[in-house]
Amino acid sequence: MIGRKKKKTEAELEDIAVDESIKKSDEVVELDENGDEITVAPELDPLQQAEAKVGDLNDQLLRLQAEMMNLRKRTQREVADAHKFGVEKFATSLLDVVDNLERALEVEAGNEEALREGVQLTLNSWQEMMKRFEVARIDAVGEVFDPHHHEALTQMPSAEPEGTVIAQHVAGYTLHGRLIRPAKVLVSSGPA
Repeated sequence: MIGRKKKKTEAELEDIAVDESIKKSDEVVELDENGDEITVAPELDPLQQAEAKVGDLNDQLLRLQAEMMNLRKRTQREVADAHKFGVEKFATSLLDVVDNLERALEVEAGNEEALREGVQLTLNSWQEMMKRFEVARIDAVGEVFDPHHHEALTQMPSAEPEGTVIAQHVAGYTLHGRLIRPAKVLVSSGPA
């Protein structure tokens, strides 16, 4: 094995030496105005120039394709990570609310006032967290029914004008102005 590799190396060295001797024989030596020798490279054949240019362009194309593939893969990874970890800050903020709920459950039996206060503090921390993430509550009582923000559960006769929301079973919410849950409401059908 070692001998074969050595022969191949010797053959390669011979090829290199031949290439260099051809280059040297192709080179033109001229004298400049001071009489010093200068080596001038021979003019290349147009076909060789075109082949060299095609080789360079092919190399650039392959590099660009590899770069685009790498960019596509990196973008796919980033999108996958955004899907996986996009709610990380929101989830971390929810942990404070969970901690407050757990504290509320630890209140001694018979101390309903402390329990009520703890639940109110938890609700306040929840609302503050929702504001940070631009989740807005929709309170519809007294407003005109809007099918874009409200879901009518039923209509009832009342003293309120027809189409007015008279009760709300569940609040609605928007995220950055986009409805994520409509308010579930009772709507007035007018006076009986």
